[in-house]
Amino acid sequence: DIHHTNDTLPYIILCHQARYSRGEYMETANTFCNMGYNCLVPDLRSGKEVNGVYNETTSLAVKKGLPVEYLDAEQDMIAAINYAYQKSGKKIVLVGSSYSASLALKIAASNKKIKAVLAFSPGEYFATKLNLKESIVNLEVPVFVTSSKEESSDVSVLMSDIKSKIKIHFIPASEGKHGS
Repeated sequence: DIHHTNDTLPYIILCHQARYSRGEYMETANTFCNMGYNCLVPDLRSGKEVNGVYNETTSLAVKKGLPVEYLDAEQDMIAAINYAYQKSGKKIVLVGSSYSASLALKIAASNKKIKAVLAFSPGEYFATKLNLKESIVNLEVPVFVTSSKEESSDVSVLMSDIKSKIKIHFIPASEGKHGS
């Protein structure tokens, strides 16, 4: 989904969590548009449905026999970044939820088209295929992370070595929730 406000505005890309779809951000995208951004909300190939919105990218990938694991969704996020950057010519704010928060951090560590990252409940979700903590050590863009209170100590460890001069880790006073 594209929530287009104005050709001169930058894009925020909102990426959903596992078993979800672009429906995760129905309300959030409108809020960001009201704050002066365009929003791109892709379906990532690792997902299903939320808020009555079914994940079309997962369906297409399955029909084509393509893999739909968490790491496979990285290419979908990069395609969204390239599209939004081409449309605006401005660096992107990348938002991720759960596994896509982890991918957002990983991508931002090396992709010069990223201006900042908002990561909701990032973690080491990739088993032996990727060590996220090691892959984000060179992350230099501003980062905001948060999670449920229960996840916060693991998130603190994950974020401890990144190089960004601006990194905020918000820990909720109450229980909080996983993801965005």
